[in-house]
Amino acid sequence: MADSAAGSTAGAPVLGTPESFPERPGRLGRSGRAIALVIIGIFIAIAMGGWGYVMMTAKGNPDVLTEVIAFEVGGTNSITITFQTHKPADREAVCRLRATDTDHVEVGTRDVVLPRGQADSRLTERLQTSARATSGHVQYCYLVQ
Repeated sequence: MADSAAGSTAGAPVLGTPESFPERPGRLGRSGRAIALVIIGIFIAIAMGGWGYVMMTAKGNPDVLTEVIAFEVGGTNSITITFQTHKPADREAVCRLRATDTDHVEVGTRDVVLPRGQADSRLTERLQTSARATSGHVQYCYLVQ
């Protein structure tokens, strides 16, 4: 008798069919899911736009482009930095040079004025340091008003 009962349900799905489960009240349908996904997409787009703005402004004024070509440590109390700049020719700019040690601690800084009349410049500047520097770079540049 047990065999005949098991044999009669062998072809039926174990968990039932969709008709076995009536629609549950309070569940989001397809339109509710679509609205939730659109809201999540808008939130992600706003977050990515904000992050892009932060990254763009963190670099400083993009009107003055700089590139360090080389730096040379001159003993325990100086470093020489060679760098290129590009700016509008009719504007003056100020660049901050920075020297750091092995622990990335600032050991020297210097502001360099880039005069009007020249758009592209290649400069070599010497910084006095308080300890032995291991790296030199242009921290930022900005156009003078």
